[in-house]
Amino acid sequence: MSLDSFHWGSINFCKSYEKFKSSIVLLSRTVLQMNDMIKIRNFKKGDMQTILDIEYQCFSDPYPLSLLNRLYETYPDGFLVAELNGKVVGYIIGAVRWGGYGHILAIAVDIEHRKMGVGTALALNMLERFRSKGVKTVRLEVRKSNMTARNFYLKLGFKEREEIPYYYEDGESAIVMIYDL
Repeated sequence: MSLDSFHWGSINFCKSYEKFKSSIVLLSRTVLQMNDMIKIRNFKKGDMQTILDIEYQCFSDPYPLSLLNRLYETYPDGFLVAELNGKVVGYIIGAVRWGGYGHILAIAVDIEHRKMGVGTALALNMLERFRSKGVKTVRLEVRKSNMTARNFYLKLGFKEREEIPYYYEDGESAIVMIYDL
């Protein structure tokens, strides 16, 4: 079946890139309306231990508690969590940087809750928040070896822009990915 003729509900996926980006946002809203068990909300201080647990579960070089606290203090409206059945199962941290671009600093989903739309819901919610603040471009960095994450972002419409050698503490390069709102 081609993308030209694929329909899901009232959403028509078509060749037009702009329509595709709009369809992703509509699809996210539709999925969340159909599955109200996933809730995206602002971070609360009481969520920090769960966020730290997810951070250490997901990353080989996790952010320490002090940095997570600093990020929350600096970007409180850009620190979101996903709840599934009342349990925090993922988070995203985003910031509007000088120059008016959005920057996704971190996103992670508990291993048991991956492939359930949680990461997509978090990312699309953050993109919508950036859009509402007048952001035109969103940036993030991802490990070159993390093909799962790179493919996730590509499916959302991000494009790989450049490679930064020795970006991570262990010497691995980062791939800079850009999303135009």
